[in-house]
Amino acid sequence: MGQIGAAFERIRSSGAPGLVAYVTAGDPSLDRTAEILVALSKNGADVLEVGVPFSDPLADGPVIQRASERALASGTTLRGALKMIKATRSRIASPIVLFTYANPILRMGEDAFVTAAADAGVDGVLMLDLPVEEAGPFRARLVAAGIDPIFLLSPTTTDARIRASAELGAGFLYVISRLGVTGARTQVAGDAEPLARRIRAISDLPLALGFGISRPEHVAEVGRWVDAAVVGSALVNIIAEHGAAPDVAEHAGAYVRWLKGHA
Repeated sequence: MGQIGAAFERIRSSGAPGLVAYVTAGDPSLDRTAEILVALSKNGADVLEVGVPFSDPLADGPVIQRASERALASGTTLRGALKMIKATRSRIASPIVLFTYANPILRMGEDAFVTAAADAGVDGVLMLDLPVEEAGPFRARLVAAGIDPIFLLSPTTTDARIRASAELGAGFLYVISRLGVTGARTQVAGDAEPLARRIRAISDLPLALGFGISRPEHVAEVGRWVDAAVVGSALVNIIAEHGAAPDVAEHAGAYVRWLKGHA
C-alpha cells in the first residue's frame, strides 16, 4: 500500500471525513507554494493536490484559471513544480498528488516525467484529460515507479467507465460532484450522493468528492457518502486574497483547520 492508501486508511479509522486540499504550483510563487503546502499538511490536510499551471485549463473555473495565469507569469513550469516538491517533501507529512493536463507531461516526455515525479516524492498523478481507455501505457509507467494513477468520475460517467477507472486506478477515485467547471458553491450538488452510491456499488477504492466544497458543513455532508472532500477554488481564492502578504501560508492553514472543524 502506498502513502495515499495509508492516508485513507487513517481517515476511515478516524470516523471523520478527510480533506484533500488543492493549490496551484507557483501561485503566487514556487517559494510561497512550498510554505503553503507545509502549512496545509500541518493544519490537517490529509492529501495535498498540487496543480501544474496550464494555459488552457478547460475544466477549471475562473479562480483556478487566474491562479494558473499568475503562476505561468511567474515562470512556473512542470519541471519547476517538481523541483519545488522535491526540495520541500521532507517537511510535508501528507501524501502529494500532482494534478495536471496531458500537454505539460507530453512536452516533458512521459518517461522523464515519471522518473522526476518519483524522485520528487510524488505519491499520485491525476492527468485530467487522459481518457481511461487510453491510459494503459502511462498508467503502467506510474505503477512501475510506485506512483498511484488516479482517475476522475463525473455524474455522466457510465458504469463501464467507472469499472475501468477502478481497475486501473489506485489510491482513491476523484469524484466530480457536478458538470461544468470548478468553483466554490453555496451548497453541494444534488447529483453527488447518488453518484457516490453508484460508484460504491462497483468499487471499494476510497472516494474523494470535489467541485463546490467551501465550508465545514459541506465537508461534513459529503463525508456521509465518501471518504474525503476536495477543496480547490475556495482555498485558491484565500491564497489569491493574501498572496502578497508574508503570512499567506498561515491564512491557508487556518482555512483548512476551519474546514476540518478545528478552528
